[in-house]
Amino acid sequence: MNDESIRFAELSGEAMSALLDGDLSAARAIAGVALTDCFLTDRARWLWRYRLGQMAADPGRARWMVRQVVVVEGLVVGHAGFHGPPDEAGMVEIGYSIAPPFRRRGYARATLAELLRRAAAEPAVTTVRATIGPDNAASLATIAGFGFTEAGEQWDEEDGLEIVFEVPARPGA
Repeated sequence: MNDESIRFAELSGEAMSALLDGDLSAARAIAGVALTDCFLTDRARWLWRYRLGQMAADPGRARWMVRQVVVVEGLVVGHAGFHGPPDEAGMVEIGYSIAPPFRRRGYARATLAELLRRAAAEPAVTTVRATIGPDNAASLATIAGFGFTEAGEQWDEEDGLEIVFEVPARPGA
């Protein structure tokens, strides 16, 4: 698999609202892609609620908050995006999730590569952060080879203990 085999399609606030309401058909129509039930899990609904709250609190951040669905050969295999705009130091945090039936096929690595490409294209971004639970071997393996270095750890109310990894947005710049 190569990075060109995936593409991102926008998952707007309107689509996230439909998903939060459990209306997969409406969300599919709004997004223009065949979303699957993985977008209706409790974890996914928590994410849609959280992102919609952030967007409502500061509409100017919406372009950073809108999620992207990862499409491979017409199939939606997951979602990805930034947790928000760059902070005052130019750091953005990324997040992505590949649906269980599509894991272990290289989609997470291709998704990560695309997120890093997008971050590098934004002049205000200097650093990309990923936070991963210490027991999440799959995610730890996914970031290997992308230049991330361990920058510490943090406690996340939703996910518990996380290791913080960072990489320059434009290595060598």
